[in-house]
Amino acid sequence: MPMKRFVVELGYGADLHGSDATKAATRAVKDAISRSCLCGLFEIAGLRDPGDMHVKVRIGCPRPGEVDGEAVCAALPFGSKEIEVVEGGLATQGVEVPSLGCGDTILVAVASLTVCVKSNDTAFP
Repeated sequence: MPMKRFVVELGYGADLHGSDATKAATRAVKDAISRSCLCGLFEIAGLRDPGDMHVKVRIGCPRPGEVDGEAVCAALPFGSKEIEVVEGGLATQGVEVPSLGCGDTILVAVASLTVCVKSNDTAFP
């Protein structure tokens, strides 16, 4: 049965003091899912088990090699998961507060979450 896209949600996350790429990416994923109620998966697409959905995560981050994809995907509560991390996001000067982290760089990541479900229904795109 083919997988079909149901929703794409976007999110933003930042690490203000530690310049931690994984922390910023995880916050971006949490931001995206915090605005999503996927009741249509059950009511329209006929999903019975939230574990049957598939979530494609795409992260844009200034230092993609520093993102721990497994840690980022752990922020997703349901479904099978895949992640792609690409160059993107933003790094900008902030202020160093040693008690909050090392460095004065604010690191920003963006996330795109695409939720897919299996469907044979040709009326369901």
